[in-house]
Amino acid sequence: MKRLATLALALLLLGAIGTIKPVKAQETLTVYSYTSITPWMKQIIPIFEKEYGVKVNLVTVGDAGEVLNRLILEKDNPQADVVVGIDNSYLQKAIQAGILEPYKPSDVNVIPKWIIDDFDPTFHLTPYDYGAIAIVYKKSVVKNPPKTFKDLTKPEWKGKLIVEDPRTSSTGMAFLLWTIGAYGNKWLDYWAKLRENKVIVVKSWDAGWEMWDKNQAPLFVSYATDPAYDACEDKNVPPKIGAVFLNGTAYVQIEGAGIIKGAKHPELAKKFIDFLISKEAQEKLPTTQWMYPVNRYVKPPACFNYALNVTNPVKLSPDEIGQNYKKWLEQWTALMVEGKSPEEITGTSTTTTTPTGSTSTTSSGGGICGPALIVALAALPLLLRKRR
Repeated sequence: MKRLATLALALLLLGAIGTIKPVKAQETLTVYSYTSITPWMKQIIPIFEKEYGVKVNLVTVGDAGEVLNRLILEKDNPQADVVVGIDNSYLQKAIQAGILEPYKPSDVNVIPKWIIDDFDPTFHLTPYDYGAIAIVYKKSVVKNPPKTFKDLTKPEWKGKLIVEDPRTSSTGMAFLLWTIGAYGNKWLDYWAKLRENKVIVVKSWDAGWEMWDKNQAPLFVSYATDPAYDACEDKNVPPKIGAVFLNGTAYVQIEGAGIIKGAKHPELAKKFIDFLISKEAQEKLPTTQWMYPVNRYVKPPACFNYALNVTNPVKLSPDEIGQNYKKWLEQWTALMVEGKSPEEITGTSTTTTTPTGSTSTTSSGGGICGPALIVALAALPLLLRKRR
């Protein structure tokens, strides 16, 4: 009887075990972004994970251009669910690559209409922040900063300006588009003058900030909010960092997040996009991204009063950028990396006959080992703050 009782108990236990539902594996959302977004993500990802009971795998890859290139390479076998950090300079390239799945957030009305209209009304990407680029300097080093694009080509600034590579940096692409907005089809001539003036080209914003912070060059293409950062973070009031717009104009950069086509967790990805524009996430953006939040109900801190006020933005339509993006980058590469002249690039070189009867081509170019210095610096972690 004892054995029968034991056997019966064992059978009951097995039956009970059989009715227990297996624990569902925790979902993991994979998010691609640029390295310097980490401070904001560190603050908001734990909130999202707790709210939805999921895990977020943040994968950072250098600068925004590098992130986009990786997504294009992975197009046939996507590894990410969401991308964060594609701006209006790279928007059309991303759309044309066919890597994004359109999604209109459920609470889209928190975003002012002008931001949506200027960015992406198709919602391949949802804007989450914006800000203007500017030339920044340390007031203790630069007493009379340049005020125009032409000023940057003067001998006094030779070898003293750091810009980011537009092929790998959204900040660099924004500066390129700023010059195109200012010079139109003469922009190559302007960049040729920058090259002659030994402009320093770096891979990413991080690398440029590192150089600039170490006083390796006094001028740097960065953001109009940098004085606000100095006031907020380093408690310098008034700020020790100065910033200027060139020709009285500005180029406004808008950054967005989108769902990757073929994402393994599309519904969770939608929730993450919704979360990025929520008040909870947006409140933590100004002092980590040093950009303006898109949520109309979130106001940046008082130190943002030290940021430059944008009154005359240069506007290039998304269609214009989309139609010319590839050509402009190829032309910039031919000029700045291959050392060709604007005339060679545009096919307007003039051929003359020498006294000996041979021919020569008029050119103002110089190779990468000449006036244009391309500095291949890695995107090193910074002790201060980071941005794209």
